[in-house]
Amino acid sequence: MSSPVRESRLRIGDRVRFSGSVRTVIGLSGTVVRLADPGGAVTEVRLAELVAAGDFERVGVPPPSPLPPSSPLDDLPEAAMAEALWWERHIVEVLRGIPPDAPPGTSPRPEYDPRLVSLTRREQAKAAELRAAGRPVTASAVKQRRRRYQAGGLAAMADRRGTRRTPPYGRADQRVVEAIRQAIGEATDASTRTASYIFWRAGQILDAEHGAGTVELPSRAGLYRLFAALSAGRHTTGSARTRQSLAARPDGPFSQLPAHAPGEVMEIDSTPLDVMVRLDDGVEGRVELTGMVDVATRTVTAAVLQPTTRSADASVLLARTVTPEPMRPGWAKALAMSASALPYRRLSDIDARLEAAAARPVIIPDTIVIDYADPPVMPRRTAGLLDHKACVSMRSA
Repeated sequence: MSSPVRESRLRIGDRVRFSGSVRTVIGLSGTVVRLADPGGAVTEVRLAELVAAGDFERVGVPPPSPLPPSSPLDDLPEAAMAEALWWERHIVEVLRGIPPDAPPGTSPRPEYDPRLVSLTRREQAKAAELRAAGRPVTASAVKQRRRRYQAGGLAAMADRRGTRRTPPYGRADQRVVEAIRQAIGEATDASTRTASYIFWRAGQILDAEHGAGTVELPSRAGLYRLFAALSAGRHTTGSARTRQSLAARPDGPFSQLPAHAPGEVMEIDSTPLDVMVRLDDGVEGRVELTGMVDVATRTVTAAVLQPTTRSADASVLLARTVTPEPMRPGWAKALAMSASALPYRRLSDIDARLEAAAARPVIIPDTIVIDYADPPVMPRRTAGLLDHKACVSMRSA
């Protein structure tokens, strides 16, 4: 199964082919795109109509990059996924009496009815059924599959032998790896050492922790391979000044959080805009854009444009994220919620504010990651730190 592809977003300045000519995107307003042809004529078209056009094509845009898998089975080949789904169907019948795709009102077969037959008998019946169908399976194998399914669900049914990765240090004893890593760390602030000294020091560490002769060192060639992998980029046998300078560098400020549902992880960050604007007092200056982005859907739920980032901006972003966006003067009617595919009438009965709202999804944050260098004051309790960022859990409040 091929990896999912990262969504390629349309931006101002992109060139697209539409209606037989190459045009430039000069404006984006909700679902409305403004296009300018080579002669300067401006056309407004809905995004859905643009991408549905037969000759639509983005000109000069590199291919999209793959996204990390969002499902426990997304990184598996199609054959392994089909095998996992096949096993799930049979195991669910053993547990509940009917397959998961059975229509409502279906009665269990007599040999799988939980009210009449024990679980062991049902496992034996399933093994006999599969053997008769040409799949040699024992009752103990069905039992193992059933236990795995109860413990891990569908993901536990997958055969991941083809996706297992080789350990980064091969089959080397983990105790040897940790001893060499410790010896390399001790040499960071000392004078330059040789690889032979690192091996000798690693042997001392192993004898002190596990007893003399308890842990056997690999061959000389194996030691050199481990040393090359563990000391890569650290200049252990090189310049002492370079080695100490690299060790003094702080860790990177960024990391990656997996998010599979809207609002699971949201990020707040600020960036200066390389434009000059006229401020309220008439003075020309620069502004900063502070926005909140949903990691799972790559949606900008709110943004604030201010001369300087303030603590109050985070509260404004949170308020705009969890409340409906009202239609504003000048917006196209196609942007209204009443013109979208959302259940407008049912939602407006629940919340009257949705009657004149724009068709923007309301995403409720679960965890918010903010820039730790200048943390805005959030109306929730800080749950912890992630590298050099602050992680605010909305669930903990």
